[in-house]
Amino acid sequence: MQYIDSLNDKQKEAVLYTDGPLLIVAGAGAGRTKTITHRIIHVIHEGVNPSSILAVTFTNKAAKEMRDRVMTLLEDKVHGVSQPFNHAGVPFVSTFHSLGVHIIKENAHLIGLTKHFAIIDESDAVSIIKDVMKEHDIDPKQHEPRKIKSIISKAKGDFVTLESYRANVKSSIQSIVALIWGGYEARLKKEKGLDFDDLLLESVLILRKFPEVKNKYQERWQYVHIDEYQDTNEVQYEMTKLLVGKEENICVVGDTDQNIYSWRGANIKNMLHFEKDYPNAKIVMLEQNYRSTGKIIEAANNVIEKNQYRVPKTLFTKNVDGEQIVVCEAYDEVSEADFVAREIDELLKKNKPEDIAILYRANFQSRVLEEALLSRQIPYQVLGVKFFERKEIKDILSYVKASLNKESLSDIKRIINTPARGIGKVTLTKIFAGLSAELPAGMQIKINKFYALLEDIHEYIDTHKPSEIVKYIIEKSGLEEELSHGTNEEMERLENMKELVTLAIKYDAQDDGIEKLLEDASLSSDQDSLIPSEKNKKNGVRLMTVHASKGLEFKYVFVTGLEQDLFPHARTGTGTKEDKEEERRLFYVALTRAEKKLYLTYASLRTIFGMKQVNTPSEFIYDIPAHLTDFTQSYSRGGEKIVYL
Repeated sequence: MQYIDSLNDKQKEAVLYTDGPLLIVAGAGAGRTKTITHRIIHVIHEGVNPSSILAVTFTNKAAKEMRDRVMTLLEDKVHGVSQPFNHAGVPFVSTFHSLGVHIIKENAHLIGLTKHFAIIDESDAVSIIKDVMKEHDIDPKQHEPRKIKSIISKAKGDFVTLESYRANVKSSIQSIVALIWGGYEARLKKEKGLDFDDLLLESVLILRKFPEVKNKYQERWQYVHIDEYQDTNEVQYEMTKLLVGKEENICVVGDTDQNIYSWRGANIKNMLHFEKDYPNAKIVMLEQNYRSTGKIIEAANNVIEKNQYRVPKTLFTKNVDGEQIVVCEAYDEVSEADFVAREIDELLKKNKPEDIAILYRANFQSRVLEEALLSRQIPYQVLGVKFFERKEIKDILSYVKASLNKESLSDIKRIINTPARGIGKVTLTKIFAGLSAELPAGMQIKINKFYALLEDIHEYIDTHKPSEIVKYIIEKSGLEEELSHGTNEEMERLENMKELVTLAIKYDAQDDGIEKLLEDASLSSDQDSLIPSEKNKKNGVRLMTVHASKGLEFKYVFVTGLEQDLFPHARTGTGTKEDKEEERRLFYVALTRAEKKLYLTYASLRTIFGMKQVNTPSEFIYDIPAHLTDFTQSYSRGGEKIVYL
């Protein structure tokens, strides 16, 4: 069994245990995917037909990687030959959503669908919700359609059906959601379609309602593997339980210390309660980290051991102890970004840009970091959307441009219904055709209010600084009111808008500062030569949120903005103990992305919404033993960069 030789003792223990429930607690960098793929190979080697094996993960990328690894091992390692593997059937490796599609297609007739049912994507779903709201005369300005869709989606992920939601309505907003949800479901049924959440919910309902179908899949897939089990929500958890047969041949792999998606519905209790669900479960701990240096691992262990909602484990590594962790106190966010850019400049003398990542808690932080990299002509790639390309930033700038030029139809089109004012495409067409007089009186009032707002902004521009103008637009447009009490995503959009206020301060002392801001924003795409093209995607330092970094690894990692109320985020300050522990898990994920060297930075002053705020260093920094760190400072005075070591 040569495929076993490359495994450590604990990995072998997990791979060789093939019958009965198995929980593999796999720490960061401990070879999770390697272990699960080798276990699948071993089950086949023991005589199980490959088509009797099911493996489920979360993303198409992860599923493809697992499928490719399994097929490579089957072809080359098991038989010691390079010809294609010929065994009847192959393991079924997919995402949860793909598995849901498979189950529904095979049993579509049971729920009144054909196997050619439509899958409704997010934008179409929101469009349907808008139509339903219009039918019920519900103001989309008061109840934002995307927010309604988000509430419905969260409910479905928590395994709440429309009927059970209706039965438990306790507030006016829940009554409105129930009404819209009813119309939304009726429309989906009419179109013979399912949204992404239905792909999971409906497949589980099929398995629940039709025992013969459930038994068929339990007989077909006698060995079930679930990757990233800590990230399963209620409906995914239920699907998993229903697919496991009486032999309970289920293997789940995960790490409670990397559960960072509770806001998407991921429930850490699914993993914590595995032994309760399967009393005969065997537990194998994968604690040997192959990725990071000894000092990084020691720091990560010290940080995460303060959490209580976890399966206890302690990572270790046989790698070198490595370099000290650099902790940098910067005067402000500009000094912080300058320190990061200078350090990267040095690293690039011996390393490739793609070996380096800059992580941050909130998207708005990328703006000043991008500027610092551009000033040194360091190629970079933002995972997500670059600052000036973000929708909310374009919206604010369009308000400025439309107020200065009411003939700018593209800007008018962009913002006339942002936030929602009930002005649709047909109305817009008539406005642009000069036929506003033909519109109903009520609609003319809405349009007149919008143009009066543009006039107010124009007058304000004449007598105020750019930063004050941006702040005025955020407030007067209604965008602040709309986003400030919304979802995490909406709050993040508002943070990005506030960062535009901070950026605009740079233009406050200039003549025609607002024009210069618009010009620089428009020309920002000219800097694309410093940003890798599609053909050369790998060439660039990576910038991303910590959430986006999960599953990735880099030789050098900068974790920035380590200040109280930023990381850990202020939103968790009034949250539950579980919320606070999730922020600590997020920091743990950030630390364990680094292979060779780790930099932790914070700013004593940070400009938020145009106001300088004095910050306290993040509590997480103090969880790292002092003997693992080197402390430095980065200050800017009168344009001269001074670094104190």
